Amino acid sequence: MVDTDHIVLEKDGEIARVWLNRPHKKNAVTVELLHRLDEIIVEVDNDPDLKVLVLRGRANTFCSGFDLDELRENYVGKTNAMDVAVLSAKVCDRLYSMNTPSVAVLEGYVTAGGFELMISCDFAVAADDAKIGDFHIRRALFGGAGPIYRLPRMIGIRKTKELMLTGKLLSGKEAEAFDLINASAPAAELDALVADFIAPIIDKSPFAMKLTKMTIDRGLDADIQSLMVMEHLAVGNALQSEDAREGVNAFLEKREPKWVGR
Repeated sequence: MVDTDHIVLEKDGEIARVWLNRPHKKNAVTVELLHRLDEIIVEVDNDPDLKVLVLRGRANTFCSGFDLDELRENYVGKTNAMDVAVLSAKVCDRLYSMNTPSVAVLEGYVTAGGFELMISCDFAVAADDAKIGDFHIRRALFGGAGPIYRLPRMIGIRKTKELMLTGKLLSGKEAEAFDLINASAPAAELDALVADFIAPIIDKSPFAMKLTKMTIDRGLDADIQSLMVMEHLAVGNALQSEDAREGVNAFLEKREPKWVGR
């Protein structure tokens, strides 16, 4: 276990459990936390034993956004104001683009910077009573780490405007109906939901997971003809991999595959 004042990494077999660790501030983000999260993402992605990153907050709340005390002291009204957006966007993009799939586990407040972390993960599951929303507009602020380009790709323009222009908060159940998250459950059943959700992720070929995730992430960013070329190249790479050979052989031999990750 690696521990700092702000964030904790626990390696639990094939699962990297990353805990936002500022419960006294509803796990509000700081510059220190973002730098450490950036390091953790790289560490997890470089560890072949880890198959999924689970991002969660201590004390039954995910993340209420950037720490407003730090924001007021160091950025509001200052010439370096854009620096915090640049850092936040870099870390969220690294989270979004990492090879290892990521799951946000949502409880309590999931707002502003916490909302941006959530939409940067591949998946999200929530407690039914979570409070989820962009929220920036309620403080006359603007999200600098993904809502204008990640959110419309997830839920469409109209629902994006509904969240960003009103600052409304959705419950876990409402967020699932909004197609913003994958699943929700009563708070007492959240741990079981997480375990059930990640089970079919961690038993897959790491090579195929990396290839498939990478191509899906690019799927809305190019024209169809270019994406067809990328798809052809991905098929060729997959068919030449050791894991593809193992996957086919295991199926034909009626046994469980043993992945090597290449």
